[in-house]
Amino acid sequence: MKSKKISRYIIVGILIVFALVTVFMSSSVLFDWFGIRAKEGNFVPFIVKTNLTMGIVYLIAAYGYIKSENWTLWLMLSTVLILIFAFVALFIHIQAGGLYETKTIAAMTFRIVFTILIAGLMHFTTIRKK
Repeated sequence: MKSKKISRYIIVGILIVFALVTVFMSSSVLFDWFGIRAKEGNFVPFIVKTNLTMGIVYLIAAYGYIKSENWTLWLMLSTVLILIFAFVALFIHIQAGGLYETKTIAAMTFRIVFTILIAGLMHFTTIRKK
């Protein structure tokens, strides 16, 4: 039981750090803080907005998970669906001749895999309420 609790805190820590980095970087690109927008090149605005939103959702999920809420897994699975939808929209954008950076594809792939992994870990370490 104690190892599950430690696992939960590690998962929450990773999720919070990832969420805060996501929120910082996405908002920096959108609002041009610290000159980060110029360094990003041809960013795709709807992908950056999706990432910003998902960063906030990750923080909400971390809170729900630490409180052992049942909706947390469903929130993470919904996040995966939204990310997949945005990824498909990115490919439509690319096929239509829109500007993008190749690192965006790698980053979205990583984000989807990361979210699936965290959702799986949340599922297997959840302490069920009775």
